[in-house]
Amino acid sequence: MNDTVVTVVGNVATGVEFRESATGGVARFRFAVTARRWDRLKNAWADGPTSFYTVWAWRTLGANLAASVSVGEPLVVHGRLRVREDEREGQRRVTADIDALAVGHDLTRGTSAFRRVARAAFSLTERHRATAQGEEGQVRERPRERHGPERQGQEPLPEPVAEPVTAVAATGAGAMVTDRGGDMIPRAIPVA
Repeated sequence: MNDTVVTVVGNVATGVEFRESATGGVARFRFAVTARRWDRLKNAWADGPTSFYTVWAWRTLGANLAASVSVGEPLVVHGRLRVREDEREGQRRVTADIDALAVGHDLTRGTSAFRRVARAAFSLTERHRATAQGEEGQVRERPRERHGPERQGQEPLPEPVAEPVTAVAATGAGAMVTDRGGDMIPRAIPVA
């Protein structure tokens, strides 16, 4: 399959809309990309035309976007470009969508604080596999990947400890959940 993969830098133009679907959550927002060029006559930077894209993000990426991104924030979006043509009220329109593979804040224009999302201990497929193999009530953990200090013969890293949630604060289309250590963890809230 020949997809056109693009990376664009711009600003969030609309709020992130997040909806739950049968295949997982989906987020959508409009993204404004303005080209800047050096004008030799004026000896200064000048704004060029602005292009607008509709960015689509699925499952975990969509939920994390809804909890992390606000209007006006500078982002870098990497994904598959989709150009659609349609006709409305007798006029032909061309729209450009990006199916996002990765999205992040543009750190040339500010700072950002990353918070890892807590995951469940095991998935339903792992439980189903264990039950089908006659190991009722036991779920085998996958072996940890060997990397970092363990590979070099040094002392192993401590196992991560899951902290129970102590507070929830709603923020727009998402929520920030606080664990006992005071870390904020983004959580998506379905939009009706």
